[in-house]
Amino acid sequence: MQERVIKIILPEEFKDPALELLDADESIFYWLEESNSTNVVISILVDSGQTEKLMDNFERRFGGTEDFKLIVLPVEASLPRKKEEEKPVSEPKVKAKQKKSMRISREELYADIVGSTKMSNIYLIFVVLSTIVAAIGLMRDNVAVIIGAMVIAPFLGPSVALALSATLGDNKLRNDALKATIVGFSLVIFLSAFIGYLFAVDPGIPEIASRTQAGIPDILLALASGAAGVLAFTTGAPAVVIGVMVAVALLPPLTVFGLLMGSGEYNLAMGAFLVFLTNIICINLAGVTTFLLQGVSPRSWWEAKKAKKATRKTLATWTITLGFLIVVILLWSN
Repeated sequence: MQERVIKIILPEEFKDPALELLDADESIFYWLEESNSTNVVISILVDSGQTEKLMDNFERRFGGTEDFKLIVLPVEASLPRKKEEEKPVSEPKVKAKQKKSMRISREELYADIVGSTKMSNIYLIFVVLSTIVAAIGLMRDNVAVIIGAMVIAPFLGPSVALALSATLGDNKLRNDALKATIVGFSLVIFLSAFIGYLFAVDPGIPEIASRTQAGIPDILLALASGAAGVLAFTTGAPAVVIGVMVAVALLPPLTVFGLLMGSGEYNLAMGAFLVFLTNIICINLAGVTTFLLQGVSPRSWWEAKKAKKATRKTLATWTITLGFLIVVILLWSN
């Protein structure tokens, strides 16, 4: 598991209570980096799965203290290498208690995701470029070009942010994610429709025709993509390849919808839009479920209560909507 260095800055008079808090857990390795008449700096080396608990403990104890700062830094490598602890087979209860989280802290997760919801020029440029590349790949029936478009499509972050906002009950994150998502998708539709109006689009091209009719495989693909996208963020793994998976479910069908609308193939275009709607619902449903299974929640109990209601409402909404769309898909295919 990846390691983190946590730096804690506190007024000098809080040094002893802070050290006592660290000494309570013998598995924590720390050192006093700096101490003077004003502040003390304590550095801690921990697994990424331990950071959330440690940060919560210090936030509860010193959150209201003036000049309190907590900084988390990634660790590329450390020596000596950490050895796996031998766990007794005959003591399953002890094993359960010692089980550590396999994800990064909610603060790291939030910091990684919140930046992807910003409506920057770079985000809009990537949307435009990925749409143009995808449209060309679809019209030429070129799978390699389509994959290239999905590599640069910036839709992983906003999609995961929507799921996280429901899990944390964070309305601001939800609004930012919705804004980025709606603007990005609208840009894809208008640009691809313009391309479809300018150039002849053959709806019989396999890469286009395959995205005009939704089916159970599409639902399974979107569910897997949503779960994989969340896991990429929560485990700190590189999200580039997972971003391609999410883009597979979103960019091509939406581009096909725009191309067919621009060329006047309205009936087939609605089939592509149905594929897109099904995929985005499945991605969010799988994302929220994965966050819940990993135990992602707000720190304070009152925020957790609010988030629990928001999560239940979101899950119910997505599930009901997905059920309705499955009925529409079955009727559409007959």
